[in-house]
Amino acid sequence: MSPLHWAARHGPLVLIGGLIVGVAVPPLAAALRPWLPQMVAGLLFVSVLRMQPAAVVGSLRRLPRSVLPVLGLQLLLPLAALGLGQLAGLSGTPALTALVLMLAAPAIVGSPNICMMMGAAPDHALRLMVAGTALLPLTAIPLLRAMPALGDTGSVLAASGRLALVIVGATLAALAVRRLIFPRPSPETLRSMEGASAIALAIFVIGLMQAVSDGARTDPARFGLWLALAFAANFGAQTLAWRLARNRLPRDKATALSVIAGNRNISLYFLSLPPDTIAPLLVFIGCYQIPMYLTPLIMGRMYRRKP
Repeated sequence: MSPLHWAARHGPLVLIGGLIVGVAVPPLAAALRPWLPQMVAGLLFVSVLRMQPAAVVGSLRRLPRSVLPVLGLQLLLPLAALGLGQLAGLSGTPALTALVLMLAAPAIVGSPNICMMMGAAPDHALRLMVAGTALLPLTAIPLLRAMPALGDTGSVLAASGRLALVIVGATLAALAVRRLIFPRPSPETLRSMEGASAIALAIFVIGLMQAVSDGARTDPARFGLWLALAFAANFGAQTLAWRLARNRLPRDKATALSVIAGNRNISLYFLSLPPDTIAPLLVFIGCYQIPMYLTPLIMGRMYRRKP
């Protein structure tokens, strides 16, 4: 079995291996950390390369049907969190900033796969993921403007422009490569793409883990709070969304909406926000990967339970 096929078959183990290596080998994590923005763009390219072009185009054609769920997840929910945080006197704190940015991010590219692990069809998750990523430059503007710590109006618009440029560029490049080089990929080729995606994500996670290992070593109590916030934000959002949606939507749609509510692609902000803004949030972003990868293991029982 080729290494790529092995990585595709054992994707969760590869990702967990990236977490362990990043914590256990700080010099490697430190060497990869400056390349995080470039790796995010590469991950987006590899993720789109795995998808059927017709599925991506079809999701964009169904964009109007997905606008309301995306606005609820990426605009109303983070605005509500921001308002509650400000009422609680947490305005401008790194914890509130991290939580709002997480809730404002689109679904992770692996959300369709997670839904399949839960026994649900991946189609609705794919549509929400594509629509959310496409609409992110627009939904992010009100939130970024509502948080002065992230910059003035000019910097916010510039950040949204950079984000849109990279998303569109990586998506078009991946679709072009898929059509020109892999128009009819064999199952083995698709498996190799999946394995390459898992390895690329594991390498990216290694770069994130420097902040985690540094935080755990220098200030364990503060690190524990960041880790608790990451678990509460991820699993809490999933649980709340599932309780609200399970008796109102078909199971597949309720599962997709709930999985996406907690698992967001916060790493996309590496492409738009300046490094000095992202730096205080690196511990949270690193900790956030842990509940993300543990979602199928820990949350599976909740999703498989009959409504």
